[in-house]
Amino acid sequence: MAGVPLNPEDVSPLLTGENIPRAQLPDADGKLTDLHALVAKRPSILVFYRGGWCPYCNRQLSGLQEIEQDLNKMGYQLIAISTDSPENLRQTGEKQHLSYTLLSDADLALSKKFGIAYKSPENYDKFLPATSGGKNTNKLLPVPSVFIVNRKGNIRFEYINPDFRERLNPGLLKAAAAALMKEGLHE
Repeated sequence: MAGVPLNPEDVSPLLTGENIPRAQLPDADGKLTDLHALVAKRPSILVFYRGGWCPYCNRQLSGLQEIEQDLNKMGYQLIAISTDSPENLRQTGEKQHLSYTLLSDADLALSKKFGIAYKSPENYDKFLPATSGGKNTNKLLPVPSVFIVNRKGNIRFEYINPDFRERLNPGLLKAAAAALMKEGLHE
């Protein structure tokens, strides 16, 4: 696919200081959510993950659940975005007992705009279209990423690692979030 790298190391993500793109994404109930309207309510932590089928993602989602209350007390909302269809989001949310927002980027349109999409290895070709509800026809994956944004949608912090097994430690995420709040992220 034109413009999408073949390797996760070759992505060109949005940078700190840039604004997130506009997007309408379905939630776990299939209801379209305006990402900008959601972010305008509270500073947000956007977590892009591969899907509920990924054991590394599930461990990350559980770790995020453990710190979600602390993040909420600081003034943040947590939003996790994956290639999963709304139905698969709901299953992941129920199985993992997640209380934060899950959004579907099944066609990876938003991941492409963030500059974190890449062509998946061939061994993913059979199940990616199925887990996305038939929308991931280009068989792409997002590099797992974390973006902390203010209410204007401006990126204030990011963590992107092309090794899908490496995720931002929940304690480090909490420390980064606290440091940004001290700097006046709400403004």
